[in-house]
Amino acid sequence: MRIRSVLGMCLLGLLLTGCFAKKKRTYGGGVSERSDQQRRAVTTQAKHAKEANQTTFVFNSAQDYINTFAPIAMEEMEQYGIPASITLAQGLLESGAGQSNLVKKSNNHFGIKCHTSWRGPSTTHDDDEKGECFRKYLHPRESYRDHSLFLVNGRRYAFLFEYSIKDYKSWAKGLKKAGYATDPKYPSKLIAQIETYNLDQFDHPKRAKRWARKQSNTTSTSDFKNTTRVHKVQKGDTLYSISKKYGLSLSLLKKLNGLSNNNINIGDQLVIGSK
Repeated sequence: MRIRSVLGMCLLGLLLTGCFAKKKRTYGGGVSERSDQQRRAVTTQAKHAKEANQTTFVFNSAQDYINTFAPIAMEEMEQYGIPASITLAQGLLESGAGQSNLVKKSNNHFGIKCHTSWRGPSTTHDDDEKGECFRKYLHPRESYRDHSLFLVNGRRYAFLFEYSIKDYKSWAKGLKKAGYATDPKYPSKLIAQIETYNLDQFDHPKRAKRWARKQSNTTSTSDFKNTTRVHKVQKGDTLYSISKKYGLSLSLLKKLNGLSNNNINIGDQLVIGSK
């Protein structure tokens, strides 16, 4: 079983080899190849978000939050063209590094409100107004994916995708311009998060690989046992059923465990995330 570096090395190795080698894709406009399918994905995720099975994470520090979600932020960057640094900075800021009351009761890491299009579970939370409606998720992974879809499918955010994924300052300012947040200091706060925690390293494949190697070298087997959540394969389990149970995509579950196919055996222990 891999040590906790699977959240870095295993996922990053597969992810970064193709992250910047692929032909540049267009996002944020009216690209038909992603709009209908991705909107259906939001609805599908919402149907699985049952409160009784909600998975929440506990974080000891901002760096712990970053170590947990950096691989997911980079996967979202590859799929949707949103800088990983921006995604992580927003997650840190909006969720209070995973400590906010909204996150604890809803797994909503980005402060995304219900809006008229949302048909999934929700919760109320005091924000600009008292008792506002916010989206609720089964797993933090769903919150990260919905954040990507929210930006990609929102017409007011289309201009953001004209910026380079390495230009985090333009993205930070653009999010405020598009109305993502009402705080006039929102761009400077995002930029401060990125520069304080060196988050822009995740926008660059070579620097991200160095981070993954460092994670591997500084994490012991005992650390892995104490901080990593695993699922022991039972009779009747499939990779698909396990991925749905924990709110993971099938591809991410395979990457986390270094699997090249869907074959698993009873008794196998699969990494499903951090505690």
